[in-house]
Amino acid sequence: MYAIRIDGLNKSFGITRAVKDIAFNVEEHEIFGLIGPDGAGKSTIMRIITTLLLPDSGKVEVLGLDVVEDFKKLRTKLGYMPGRFSLYPDLSVEENLKFFASIFGARIEENYYLIKEIYSQIEPFKKRKAGKLSGGMKQKLALCCALVHKPDLLVLDEPTTGVDAVSRKEFWEMLARLKKQDISILVSTPYMDEASLCDRVALLQEGKMLGIAPPREITSSFPGRLFGISGSNKYEILLALRSYEHTKSVFPFGDSFHYRDKREMPDGNEILEYLKNKGFYDVEIKEISPGIEDAFMDKMIEN
Repeated sequence: MYAIRIDGLNKSFGITRAVKDIAFNVEEHEIFGLIGPDGAGKSTIMRIITTLLLPDSGKVEVLGLDVVEDFKKLRTKLGYMPGRFSLYPDLSVEENLKFFASIFGARIEENYYLIKEIYSQIEPFKKRKAGKLSGGMKQKLALCCALVHKPDLLVLDEPTTGVDAVSRKEFWEMLARLKKQDISILVSTPYMDEASLCDRVALLQEGKMLGIAPPREITSSFPGRLFGISGSNKYEILLALRSYEHTKSVFPFGDSFHYRDKREMPDGNEILEYLKNKGFYDVEIKEISPGIEDAFMDKMIEN
């Protein structure tokens, strides 16, 4: 049985088509990522999966249950952590946890082993009101509340947005450990570097599916050679590359540009010579390995 089965899913808000004929399956006990920028349709898909939105058309089954016909039964089997902090800010850490356990008829003690490693980090502050916690602490509390009834599927909507780099790393380490507890995990993120931590990812853009595969397979299928180009006068270099007759794509990445050529076997020295002829003498160019973000940008261009 799949944890999630989606076929022909569509959802519109007025004249805006948020989700366009989406289809994918999530295996049991895997970490599956929905990857894409804001407006890609990630949150809409997750809200349909968690029975908070009705689909316009298509079939959505979660844990073998239909999200429309079996929504009451399904909700007891889900753990959901929305993108925005949604716990009660005026309740303490401890009170929030007890409240969410009681909603599902669960006892904290029986599932404490599941949240112990996470909760132990915020337990010293259990009397503090949730609204007074730091971003990383709020994130950990929200995850504990989503797990306290031991769900079969954990749905996390951009859980690391606005959280510091250390907390992001710790959070993904937690997910890897939760997977070993036989919990299926669906997570969305706008951060391309987090995609490599998933078992499989679906790339989304403007409500459309661009591809589904393990992260390594996505990067290995990147067509052609990729060059990293750096130098001063970055804006002028970018304009020069965009006007180069052989340029297929060029995007800023940190302090450099990632460049792809239209030709099958481009010569880096020829590109460098072109830039020197344009007056850029301190330019450096080297061939680099593509990442998830490079593959995503390439698929955007092709689509």
